[in-house]
Amino acid sequence: MIVFSRSAYDEVVYEGYGGADREICGVLAGAYADDRTVVTDVYPADNVADTPAVRYSIDPEEQFDITETIEDEGLEVAGFYHSHPAGPTHPSETDAARATWPDLSYVIVALDGYPYVGSWRWRADEATFEQELVRVAADSALEAPAREGR
Repeated sequence: MIVFSRSAYDEVVYEGYGGADREICGVLAGAYADDRTVVTDVYPADNVADTPAVRYSIDPEEQFDITETIEDEGLEVAGFYHSHPAGPTHPSETDAARATWPDLSYVIVALDGYPYVGSWRWRADEATFEQELVRVAADSALEAPAREGR
């Protein structure tokens, strides 16, 4: 399951609409464990893909800078997000081929009608995405998941 703070969820959806016919993208921050991700903050990134209408790509240097900022804030990189302005509501073959952060959430905002926010966890050992339930909670009601070994 992935739980968004209300403000983080709204930011992802509104940013998706702001991208018009271009995919938007960014990094999700909060905390995660094997079965639960909590997203408290959203860090938009520039989409530097050659074909931003159908692909997204975050510049590695920008991604590194965002990751450092997240860690400096005492948070974890909890996942990534991007939009599909014309659908589909699930990860594309390209999304699966480019996933590289095991056990993190990959969120897609599909905007081909009523906005749909879906999330999939990348399971590198199985080379697949596992769909997860998306929930939204009041910012004050979020609890970080406990991870073993902390």
